Amino acid sequence: MTLETFLLLAAALFAVGLYGALSQQSIVMLMMGLELMVNGLVVAGGAFWFYIAPSTADGQVLLLVAVTVMALEMAMGFAVITALFRARDVDMTDDARDLKG
Repeated sequence: MTLETFLLLAAALFAVGLYGALSQQSIVMLMMGLELMVNGLVVAGGAFWFYIAPSTADGQVLLLVAVTVMALEMAMGFAVITALFRARDVDMTDDARDLKG
C-alpha cells in the first residue's frame, strides 16, 4: 500500500467523524465522532512515520501509547455520561448545556 492510500483512509475517517460530531445531538454519538476523528489522525501519523523512518519502531510505540490514552479517555467519558444520565436523565447535548455554571 502506498502513502496516498493510507492518507485517503485517514481523511475518510476524519471526515466521517467530523460529520458525526457536528450532526448528532446524542452525547454518545458525539464522542464516537470525536473518536473517529482521532483515529484518522493516528492512521495518518502512523503512515507518515512508516514511510519516513521504517527501520525504527519509535513511531509504532508512540501510536500504541496514543491509542491506549484514547481508550482510557473514552472510557472516562462514557463513565461521566453514564453518571450524568443516571443522576439527571440527560443524554442530549442541549440538555447538558443547562448544567453549566
